[in-house]
Amino acid sequence: MPLSTRQEAAAPSPEAAATHAFFDHLFPAPRDFAVRLWDGTVFGGESDPRYTLVLEHPGAARRMFELPVELAIGEAYFFGDFDIEGDLAAALEIKDRARVAVSSPAGVLKLLGLRRALPRDARESDAHGPARLSGRRRSRERDREAIRYHYDVGNDFYALWLDSRMVYTCAYYPTGEEDLDEAQERKLDLVCRKLRLAPGETLLDVGCGWGALAMHAARNYGVQALGVTLSARQHELATRRIREAGLEGRVEVRHQDYRDVTGTFDKVAAIGILEHIGADCDNFFRHVHERLAPGGLFLNHAIGAAPHADAWRAEPPLQRLLRRRILGTGLVRERYVFPDGVLLPVSEANLSAERAGFEVRDVENLREHYARTLRDWVSRLEARRDEAVDMVGEAVYRVWRVYMTAAALEFDRGTINLNQTLFVRPVAGRRSVPPSRADLYRFEVNGSPGADA
Repeated sequence: MPLSTRQEAAAPSPEAAATHAFFDHLFPAPRDFAVRLWDGTVFGGESDPRYTLVLEHPGAARRMFELPVELAIGEAYFFGDFDIEGDLAAALEIKDRARVAVSSPAGVLKLLGLRRALPRDARESDAHGPARLSGRRRSRERDREAIRYHYDVGNDFYALWLDSRMVYTCAYYPTGEEDLDEAQERKLDLVCRKLRLAPGETLLDVGCGWGALAMHAARNYGVQALGVTLSARQHELATRRIREAGLEGRVEVRHQDYRDVTGTFDKVAAIGILEHIGADCDNFFRHVHERLAPGGLFLNHAIGAAPHADAWRAEPPLQRLLRRRILGTGLVRERYVFPDGVLLPVSEANLSAERAGFEVRDVENLREHYARTLRDWVSRLEARRDEAVDMVGEAVYRVWRVYMTAAALEFDRGTINLNQTLFVRPVAGRRSVPPSRADLYRFEVNGSPGADA
């Protein structure tokens, strides 16, 4: 008697059937992605899927689509309820597609009904939880807590994927042929050129990170540089690097709040700190104005939200509640990446600086450069995944991988920008900058920074 063959697949389990029905409602066919369940069942992705969502256990879908949705999807990925095979950037669009089903009270109620049929499954706890800050916003202690959460993940972790100088801000690719190390050198040099640094001048670097700008400016432009950071780990490594470079006496990095800096400086740079200042920008710009000598130049380099990106603030209260409690807009970044971070439109930031007494001399948007910088960082992080996971754990690795991939997409779309604004503390009758930008964009053929400064 010949062996019988199975003509039809076995009926799916109730858990698998409920999950399939939920996804069919939330993401109607045709879909450009596939879903693979814990039992090996695959559905969706009718034609050449761009990526596959891999649900690791029966309770994964319930975890992914708790409320608020954006936060739930993020946490479900961070903590291993599901994985992504294929194009991560394309997969990040899932939260935007999910918003359609939860953009109205009726849609939310229908989705909740389907969700009740989804199976439950316990999640193991993970050491990397969200930031839990205490105290009044913009207080010194709370600011220190926020900085510790983001930057004290560890110098060795950042060193895996940053350039050799460990510059954790937008690089500059003027020809498009630069690798990350060259592009960061170009950025540091562009900042120094915009500030028109000259030998013997003093430079204050507010939020100096691991000291790259201060060291570059002292070595190539002959300035006396002081950098301040709230991160103890950044301070430790920066101090060691200054010593190893033989720049002691010319460069100092302090573990200090910028509000405690005294004295005056010929030039001031703030590279990537305004994102941490947010709504307290008036006080920030006033303090920088006090530290800058009359006629001195100040360069502010900061991520800014496009004006329309903040439109939700003018929404009716019920709609705002829906966005916060149902969609969870911005909660992943707020809780797992930049606690207390706020992105201001460049117009708002520059108006605040003008109120403090500054004159705007130049504004440049480098958002395309930041998109490429982020992709370079992600590529380097992914190439050293195993080392990163051994060092900080799977959840932290996934947080940074998703955060940087999503940020690159935002820069591409123009929902966020990277602006460099050059200010002067004006003195009547004195011109602090040349009549043209020509001096900013001269680069030696061999790429030597500062060679023609």
